[in-house]
Amino acid sequence: MKKIAKIIDHTNIEPKAKVKDIKKTCQEAIKYDFRGVCVNPKFVKLASKELKGTKKKVIVLIDPPMGQSTHQKRLKDCKKAKKDGATELDVVMNVVDLKYQRYKKVLKDLKEICKILPVKVIIGSGYLTDREIKKASEIVKKAGAICVKTSTFADPLDNFELKEKAKHLKIMKKSAPSLKIKAAGNIRSLSDAKLMIKAGANILGTSTSVEIIKGKKSKKKTIE
Repeated sequence: MKKIAKIIDHTNIEPKAKVKDIKKTCQEAIKYDFRGVCVNPKFVKLASKELKGTKKKVIVLIDPPMGQSTHQKRLKDCKKAKKDGATELDVVMNVVDLKYQRYKKVLKDLKEICKILPVKVIIGSGYLTDREIKKASEIVKKAGAICVKTSTFADPLDNFELKEKAKHLKIMKKSAPSLKIKAAGNIRSLSDAKLMIKAGANILGTSTSVEIIKGKKSKKKTIE
């Protein structure tokens, strides 16, 4: 359990989350020795304060669910997150640009973002074909990111069986073998976590982290 806890990004990106909720998430990350805490931009300062001195990652989700903000806004948001205390960025690739094969544009955008902080790029795998997942992973590697991540809370794959997500993880791992692979979305139990790890995940993103390491299956509806 301890090994699994150390690779979990404990996530709270609920739109209605309050200060007390984020504090609780941070306290849980410390108590159970999770890898770090992933929050929305408005809570980066708070998470940074709560996790100060713990060596836990302060991770911020940028531009969900499809990565369609302008390049300048994305840069601005990432720079602000760094200033507020973020240590990693979970940035959504512009999924529409990728689908329309605007590969140079996608690469340029991510290259500049990767100069700001270590970046995990969310490719929205549930929107993509196997071939697009391969291409997206290759672009992420070229951009200088540290990790390829499957999805956000809005990814259609979250309505599918995790076996399909596991298949995507294998493609990502094969296409960018030198990068870390992060699985997120609908990981609700220890068996789910083990399936993702077996498929190649080095990092897990979930809001039901505590239930997972306690060996319980979460039934609550959450955003992650």
